[in-house]
Amino acid sequence: MPRNTSSRIARLALLFAGIPATHGAEAPWRRDRDRLPAPTAAEKQPVREDWLVKTVERKAQVFKGDRDDEIVLSNGLISRTFRLAPNAATVGFDHLVTGESVIRGVKPEAIVEIDGVPYEVGGLKGQPNYAFLRPEWIEQLEADPRAFQFIGFEVGKPKERFPWKRVRHHAPDAKWPPEGAYLRMDYAMPTVSARQLPGGAGLPSDLGRKRLIHDEFETPAEPDAELRARQRIGVSVHYELYDGVPILSKWITVHNGADRTIVVDRFVSEILPAVESESRVEERDVPGMPPNIDVETDYSMGGLSRTNALRFSARWVPDPDYSTQVSYLRQTPCLLEVTPAIGPEQDVKPGETFESYRAFLLPQDSYDRERQGLGLRRMYRTVAPWVTENPLMMHVRYADWDSVKNAIDQCAEVGFEMMILTFGSGFDIEDESPQYMAEMKRYADYARSKGIEIGGYSLLSSRRVEPDSDNCINPKTGEPGGTTHGNCPALAGGWGQDYFRKLYKFFGKTGFMNLEHDGSYPGDLDAASRPPLQKGVEDSQWVQWKIITDFYKWCRGRGVYLNVPDCYYLSGSSKCGMGYREVNWSLPRDEQVIHTRQNIHDGTWEKTPSMGWMFVPLTEYHGGGAAATIEPLHEHLDHYEGMLASNLGAGVQACYRGPRLYDTDETKAAVKKWVDFFKRHREALEGDLIHLRRADGRDVDYWLKVNPRGKEKGLLAVYNPLEREVSKTLRIPLYYTGLTDAARVSERDGQAKEYRLARDYTIQLPVTVPAGGLAWCVIE
Repeated sequence: MPRNTSSRIARLALLFAGIPATHGAEAPWRRDRDRLPAPTAAEKQPVREDWLVKTVERKAQVFKGDRDDEIVLSNGLISRTFRLAPNAATVGFDHLVTGESVIRGVKPEAIVEIDGVPYEVGGLKGQPNYAFLRPEWIEQLEADPRAFQFIGFEVGKPKERFPWKRVRHHAPDAKWPPEGAYLRMDYAMPTVSARQLPGGAGLPSDLGRKRLIHDEFETPAEPDAELRARQRIGVSVHYELYDGVPILSKWITVHNGADRTIVVDRFVSEILPAVESESRVEERDVPGMPPNIDVETDYSMGGLSRTNALRFSARWVPDPDYSTQVSYLRQTPCLLEVTPAIGPEQDVKPGETFESYRAFLLPQDSYDRERQGLGLRRMYRTVAPWVTENPLMMHVRYADWDSVKNAIDQCAEVGFEMMILTFGSGFDIEDESPQYMAEMKRYADYARSKGIEIGGYSLLSSRRVEPDSDNCINPKTGEPGGTTHGNCPALAGGWGQDYFRKLYKFFGKTGFMNLEHDGSYPGDLDAASRPPLQKGVEDSQWVQWKIITDFYKWCRGRGVYLNVPDCYYLSGSSKCGMGYREVNWSLPRDEQVIHTRQNIHDGTWEKTPSMGWMFVPLTEYHGGGAAATIEPLHEHLDHYEGMLASNLGAGVQACYRGPRLYDTDETKAAVKKWVDFFKRHREALEGDLIHLRRADGRDVDYWLKVNPRGKEKGLLAVYNPLEREVSKTLRIPLYYTGLTDAARVSERDGQAKEYRLARDYTIQLPVTVPAGGLAWCVIE
C-alpha cells in the first residue's frame, strides 16, 4: 500500500521531533489503518493445503483487524495481530493450521539500550497471569509512559537483504527476495526519563551489564536537557511474512535524529513469551525442552551446527513474569530473546541509522522429526535461496599450470562444474603480485572456456599472524590465544584489514568464482582497541561479524560461490560440512563408504543436500596407507563408484580431492556414468531426503529423495553393503512426494509400473540389489 504523503510527514515529524504520540481519532496511523483491506471470508479461514507438499496460493498481507485499533499480518498459515493503542503490542500470534496460539502473553516489541539507558519499545502492561492470554484482559492493559510510543506504520513488499547474482540455476523456482508482505512500525522516544538500579528484568546481563527495571522510574514534570536531546531518536520494528510458508522475519532499526552521536549499547529485537513445550516441576540439571519454534538469525557463527552457531544471537530463557508456571524454581525455557551475547555498542552519528541482525521464526505444526526438518529446510530455501546452488566440484591437489589444466580438462570431460585449488596445493590468495594475479586470471579464463568455474582455498581463523598484536586478544588473559580455534586474527586490526583488501582485489581481478574460506570468523572476542573500527571487547564481535559478512554479501552479489565450514548461510554462504570426522577418511575403504551414508543420513535432518559437503580422498588423507586410498583409481574402481553413488544418489556433493578424476578410460566412463545419472535426475536428487533406514553394514540401507513440485516426484536409492545379492519388499512412504492415489515407478530408467497408494500413502515395493551395489527407482 503506498504511503499517504501527509501522514508520512506527520509520522516523521513525530518520530524525529519528540512530539508525544497520540492515539485519538485524529492519530495519523488511523488513516493508514482504514486504507488496509479487510480480509474476505475465505482469507479468514486457515489454509487447507499442506505447505510442505502443495503450492499455497494464499498471499501474505497486512489486514484490518476486528477492531479499529488492530492490524493483522497473515498468510493463512500463521498470523500476528497488533493492538495499536494505547501503545503497539503483539496481542496474538497464531498457528492457523493447528488452531493453536504461539504466545501466552504480551511483551514489549523490543528493548534498546541507548547511551546506557534501557528502554522498552511498545508493549502493554498489566497482564495478571502469563500462562495464557484472555481477550478480556487485553482490554485492561495499559501503556507504559517510559517505553517508546507507537506513532505509525507502513506496509510494502520484502526487499533483498543483499544482491544475489544467479549464475547457477539448480533451483529455477527459487525467488529473491522472497515474496510476501512487509510491515514497519515506528516508535517515538518517551517523554519521561528512567534511572538504572541493580536487578529487575529486561536486557540480558550475562556480562554483568545494567538491566532494565520496571518498577522504579523518575518522572519529572519537565524532561531534563539530556532527555530532550534524546527525543529526536526513533526506533522502527520491521516484520516480513512470506507467501506460502509459516515463516516470519523481524528486526529493528534505531534512527538518530539528534545533533550528536549516540551509542546503541544493547538490544533485544524479539521478546516472545511462547507457549511452553513441557511442564516440569523440577529441573535436576537436565535442560528443559524449548517451545516448538525454530529460530534462525543471520548473526550465526562459530559452529558447524545451527544450534551451536545460534548461541551468539538468540536463546530460550525463563520468563520472570510467568509466576504461575509449573516449574517450582520458575526455570521453564519459554521466553525467546533475540539479542547479541555481547554488544553491539555501536556509535550512531547524527542522521544515521543502526540496523540489527534479522531473526526468522518458524512455528512448527508437529513434533515429528522428519516434518520439522522438512520445514527447516524449506525455510533455508526461502530466506537463503543461494543454498540451492549445488555444483559438482573437484579439489585439485596441485596449483601448477600443468596440474590445473589437466584437472580442468578432466572436469569438463566427465561433467564436473567447479574446481577448487585446495589446501596444501600451493595456491596463495594473498599473493597480490602482478605476475601471480595474471597467472590466476589465465587459470580462470581457461576454466571458463571449458565451462568450468574455478576457485581457491584460504585459511582465516586457526592461524597466528604477525605482529602478535594483530591477533584477537583474549579478554580473560590479555594475550593472544585461547580462542575457538586456538588463534584468530583480529579482523579490525591492520593484518585483518589488509587480508580482506587482498580478497576483494583477488576476486575483482582474476575471474575466480569460488572461495573455500576455512576457519571463518567464529565469534571470538577481542579485548584490544582498534580505531577507527573497534573500541574494545564490547563491540568486537559485532565489528568482526560485520567485516566478514559484508565481504560474503559482496561475493554473493558477484556470483562467487562460498564454501564456509560455519553457519553463514543467511549471509551468503551456500555450503558447510555435512558432518564428518576428518580422520575417518584414514579408515579402510569399505568402512569409509558406510560412514559416508551415515554422515549423509545424519546431516540432512536440518540441511538440504546442497547445504553440506562430503569428502572423497582420492589420495591418502590423514594416513591409513594403501587400505584407505583410492589411487590408483582403476585398481579400486568398485569403491570409487560406491562413493560416487552414495553421494550423488543423495544429491550431495563431495570434495573429490586428488590430482585427477580418472586415470584410465574405464575409470573415466565410470565417473561420467554417475555424473550423467545425477544430472538426468537432478530435479529429484536435489530435493529433500526422507530418512528411511540408516546405514549399518548389516542390511540394505535406503532413503527417498522427494520433490513434490517436480516432474519426477521422488527417487528411491537402496544400497547393499553385503557381499551377496539382496531381494526384499520395502514399505516406502510417498506422502511428501505429493502423490495421493497412484505412483508410476521405474527401476533404473526402465519400464514404469503403477502402484496404488495405501491409506497411509505407502507402497510395497520389491527390490533386488546386487552385492555392494545400488538399486534406484524413479517415482512419478
